[in-house]
Amino acid sequence: MKPETKAIRIQNERSQEHEHSVPLFLTSSFVFDDSEHMRATFADENEDNIYSRFSNPNVNEFVDKMCALEGTEAGFATASGMSAIVASFLAFLKSGDHLLACSSIFGSTHTVISKYLVRWGITFTYADINKPETWEALIQKNTKMIFVETPTNPGLDLVDLEWLGQLAKKHKVLLNVDNCFATPALQQPAHYGADLITHSATKFIDGQGRVLGGAVLGKKELIKEIYLFCRSTGPSLSPFNAWVLSKSLETLHLRMERHSENALKLASMLQHHPLIASVKYPFLLSHPHYAIAKKQMKSGGGIVTFELKGGLAHGRKFLDSIKMCSLTANLGDTRTTITHPASTTHSKLTEEERQKTGITAGLVRVSVGLEHITDIAADIEQALDKLK
Repeated sequence: MKPETKAIRIQNERSQEHEHSVPLFLTSSFVFDDSEHMRATFADENEDNIYSRFSNPNVNEFVDKMCALEGTEAGFATASGMSAIVASFLAFLKSGDHLLACSSIFGSTHTVISKYLVRWGITFTYADINKPETWEALIQKNTKMIFVETPTNPGLDLVDLEWLGQLAKKHKVLLNVDNCFATPALQQPAHYGADLITHSATKFIDGQGRVLGGAVLGKKELIKEIYLFCRSTGPSLSPFNAWVLSKSLETLHLRMERHSENALKLASMLQHHPLIASVKYPFLLSHPHYAIAKKQMKSGGGIVTFELKGGLAHGRKFLDSIKMCSLTANLGDTRTTITHPASTTHSKLTEEERQKTGITAGLVRVSVGLEHITDIAADIEQALDKLK
C-alpha cells in the first residue's frame, strides 16, 4: 500500500462490537488471564499491554502509523515533542560523551543541550549548517551522536541528509534527525541513514492545534532503549491524544500538499515586496539550499520566513496589524499562524546566538495554513501596508 493508504488503513483489530472507527482505550492498566500470563507479560515474552505509561492500544496504533510513514522498524510515542527530544538524548548519552548538533535548532532544544546536558557531563559542539565542510573536523573521539533539524526552526536551512548519513556511518555515531517541519509526508530521513527520527506531533502531525504529542522512531534495538528510558521516567502519551493524532495522520498527506502549495505562493508573492528585505522558503529558487530541498523533499512544507526592513519596530507594528491570521508560537495548524522568533520561541538565546543562527530582530515566521491563499495574502499585505 502507498503511504497515504497506510495512514488511513492501519488500525487496531476490531473488538467484538465490530466498530469502524477505533474506540478510545481510556484506562490506566490492563488485566491478565492468569498468573502465568501476567508473569510472561512482565518478562517481555509477549507484547501485551501492562500499564498505559508503558503502552496503550491507541498509542500503539499511532506509533504503527508513524513507523509505516517514516519507513522505520519501531517507535515510541511521548507526551510532547520536547520529551521525545530529551528521551532521544538521555537514552544514549552519558557523562563523558560528546554531542555534535547543528547550531540552528529550536529554542527549547538549545536550552536542553546547553543548560541541562552539560550538568550531567555531556559536552556539545554546534556546527554551522551553512558550512558542512567544517563538520567532520568537529567530530571528537567521544562523539556519540549528531543531531540536526532539517529544515531548521525558524531559519529554514537544510542539511544534505545523504551526505550526513554517510558521515555518521563513517564515524560510527548515531544520527538523530528532527523531522518536525517536513513530516514523513515530505521527507523520510531513515532512507538516508538516520538512526533516530524525532517529532513534535503537536505541529503538522496533529494539524489543528488541539493536542500535544511526540515520537521517536528508528531501528528496533535503539527504540528498545527509548522504551526502557521512557517506561521508567514516564513521559507517556495520553490515549486520547494518541487517538486524535492517529486520526490526524489520515489527512496528513492532503494537508501537507495544501500547506506547501499555499506557502510557495505566499513566498513567491512576498519576495519582491519593497518592505521585505528577504524571503526564505525551501522551494524558492533563491533559497541557498534549493538543490538539497528538491533532492530530499517532495515539496517545501508549510513554513515561510521573511525579514522585515525596519527591524524590531516594524516587526511589532506588523504583528499588531494582523487581523485574520493568529499570533501564536505554535505552528502546523490549519489556521495560518505568525510569530516573532526573537521575542518568543528563541528569546532564551543570547543576542550573539540568535545572530549566528540568522534570527534577527526583524525576522517573522509564518506557518501557512489551509485558508484560501488570497485571504492569507490579503491579511499579510494589509499589515505590511501599515508600515508604509
